[in-house]
Amino acid sequence: MPDSQDKRPARYLSHEDFERYNPVHVVWEITLACDLKCLHCGSRAGHRRSSELSTEECLQVIEALAKLGTREITLIGGEAYLRKDWTQLIRAIRGHGIYCATQTGGRNLTQAKLQEAVEAGLNGVGVSLDGLAPLHDKLRNVPGSFDKASDALRRAKAAGLAVSVNTQIGSATMPDLPALMDHIIGLGATHWQIQLTVAMGNAVDNDQVLLQPHRVLELMPLLAQLYQEGLERGLLMTIGNNIGYYGPYEHLWRGFGDERVHWAGCGAGQTVMALEADGTVKGCPSLATVGFSGGNVRDMALEDIWRHSEGIHFGRLRSVDDLWGYCRSCYYNDVCRGGCTWTSHSLLGKPGNNPYCHYRALDLQQKGLREHIVKLRDAAQDSFAVGRFDLITEEVATGKVVSQISRSGQVIELAWKNRGKQAPETGRPPTQLALCRSCNQYIHPHETTCPHCKANVAVAEHAHKQRQAERNEAIQRLRILLGELD
Repeated sequence: MPDSQDKRPARYLSHEDFERYNPVHVVWEITLACDLKCLHCGSRAGHRRSSELSTEECLQVIEALAKLGTREITLIGGEAYLRKDWTQLIRAIRGHGIYCATQTGGRNLTQAKLQEAVEAGLNGVGVSLDGLAPLHDKLRNVPGSFDKASDALRRAKAAGLAVSVNTQIGSATMPDLPALMDHIIGLGATHWQIQLTVAMGNAVDNDQVLLQPHRVLELMPLLAQLYQEGLERGLLMTIGNNIGYYGPYEHLWRGFGDERVHWAGCGAGQTVMALEADGTVKGCPSLATVGFSGGNVRDMALEDIWRHSEGIHFGRLRSVDDLWGYCRSCYYNDVCRGGCTWTSHSLLGKPGNNPYCHYRALDLQQKGLREHIVKLRDAAQDSFAVGRFDLITEEVATGKVVSQISRSGQVIELAWKNRGKQAPETGRPPTQLALCRSCNQYIHPHETTCPHCKANVAVAEHAHKQRQAERNEAIQRLRILLGELD
C-alpha cells in the first residue's frame, strides 16, 4: 500500500468510507452515443438517449457529488467525447478537486478533442483493447478500430495523462493476452484492467463470445503469470470485480502488493455509484436498469437517492441468506457474498450464485465436475437488458449431466431477504481474512489448520517468515558485494 495519505490514489478506500457509505468512485455514462458497434456491449450503445441530461443538469450533479465526498469520476458512454460539452463537465469536476478520467474505444478521439480535454484538466484515459488487431476489430465490429485505439493511447501518454488499457476476456481472448501485453507496454500504459465479458445486451445476442465458466481454470494461471511478468516490466495488472475469487492467486489481484487486501463482496451502492445519461442512478454502472435503479436526479435529490433509495441499498442489505446454489454453502460465503452481482444476475436472472469463480472451479475439478452455460432466452433490445442462461454441471470424464438450473425448480427473481428493511446507518468495513502460507489461499483468522491444504497454519507462517529473512539476508549480502565491486 502507499506510504502516506498524500500518495494514496483517489479510489483508495478507508474504513471511514465503508462506514459512512461514501460514494468514492462514480462512473457516469454522460451519453449513449457511440461510434463503435461492439458485439459484447451491455448497454447496446450507439444512439444518444432521448432524454439525456442538459449541461446545467450535469453541473448540478457534479455539485451534488462533490458534497457527498466523491473523489473520482470516470466519464463513459457510449463515447463520452461525442457529447459536445464533455470538456465543460471535466472542467467542473476538476474545479471541485475531483480526479477525472475517461474510458474510450478511441476511434474518433482526435488530437484536438484530446488537447481540449487535457486543457480542461482531464487526469487519465483508459483505452479498450480486447485482443490483437484481428480479434479486437471483430469484437468492436469496425475495421481499423485497434489501430485507432492504440494511437489514442499513444497520444494520451504523450500528453502527460495517466494511461491504462481495459481488456474484456471472452471465449477467444486468452491466446492473444501475452502479445497484447507486449503491445500495451510498448504504448506506455502503466495499468491493465482485466474483466470478463458478461451476458448482457449485445453479448447475449452474440453468446459465442462468452467464456465458459470452467475455462477460468486456464485463465487464472495465465493471468498470474502475466501479472508477475508485467510487474517486472512496469505494468500493473488490475482485476475487475468479476475476476476471481480466492484460490491460490487471490493475494495478487486487489491490494497493489498488499496481501491483506482481498475480495470482500460487491461494493455497488456502498462506495461506488453510477449514473446513466438520462439521470438514472444505480449502485454500479454495469447493473441492469430494471431492478437496480434507485431513482432519477430529475425526480429526487441525488443525496436522497443515495441515502434512502432501496434500489441503491441492495448491497447494504444483502446477506448469506440471499446466496443460492454452490455459493450458499461455500467456505467464503459471508465474505464474498456471491462475487459480482452484475455477472450472476445477468447470467442466471438472480444475484447470489456466480459460476465464474476460481475457487469454485478448482473445487468442482477435484470432484471430477465442471460447469458450462447454454442460452435459454434472448435479451430485449433495451440498454442493459439481460437474457437467461442455463447453468449445467457435468462429469468431466463422461459428459453426464449432474444438475442444471433449468430443471432444478429454482425460482429466478430479483429479490433479497432483507428487502423492505432499512439499511444499516453504518456500513461494514471488509472482513479481514488471513493467508495460509502453505497453499496461498485465504482462511478465517481463527483457523489453526488450513481447510484447503490441511497444513498447520502457525508452522507454515513460521516457515514463510524464515524464508523471507533468508531472502532479505541474501539481498543484503549481494548489495554489500556490489558496493565493494563499485
